[in-house]
Amino acid sequence: MMRAWILPTLLVLSGSAIATGLISKGSPGTAAALLLAFLALAGVNSPLIFPRSIGALEAQRRSAADGRPVVFWRPGCKYCIRLRIRLGRSARQAHWVNIWRAPAAAAAVRAANDGNETVPTVVVAGQPHTNPDPEWVRERLSPSA
Repeated sequence: MMRAWILPTLLVLSGSAIATGLISKGSPGTAAALLLAFLALAGVNSPLIFPRSIGALEAQRRSAADGRPVVFWRPGCKYCIRLRIRLGRSARQAHWVNIWRAPAAAAAVRAANDGNETVPTVVVAGQPHTNPDPEWVRERLSPSA
């Protein structure tokens, strides 16, 4: 879990250092805009936004055992962020797989989407659903999880 915080921390520290340099050079507006961009990137890559990702095979195994959906996503995807935010706390009941970290997951997404890596792709009972409505996904989450 500690490794999940490395990139967001580096983004915040880098953005802060660059913004400090810009402020000292008399560009506070540019510094603020750049710092906000770095903070947004850190937030998108933060484990606070997305539950910890697991491998595609592990997610499929767990889904077969507990019936919960598998959500294939990637960092920076605005539709993935929308799904995650709209699911709220119930998002942790799904099995999240980052396709950029799991080649088998990227292959599964391409197979479900005519060769495209379109995310979020949510697999429920073995059936893929591309960019489904968050309320539809919420209805398929296990209430006991």
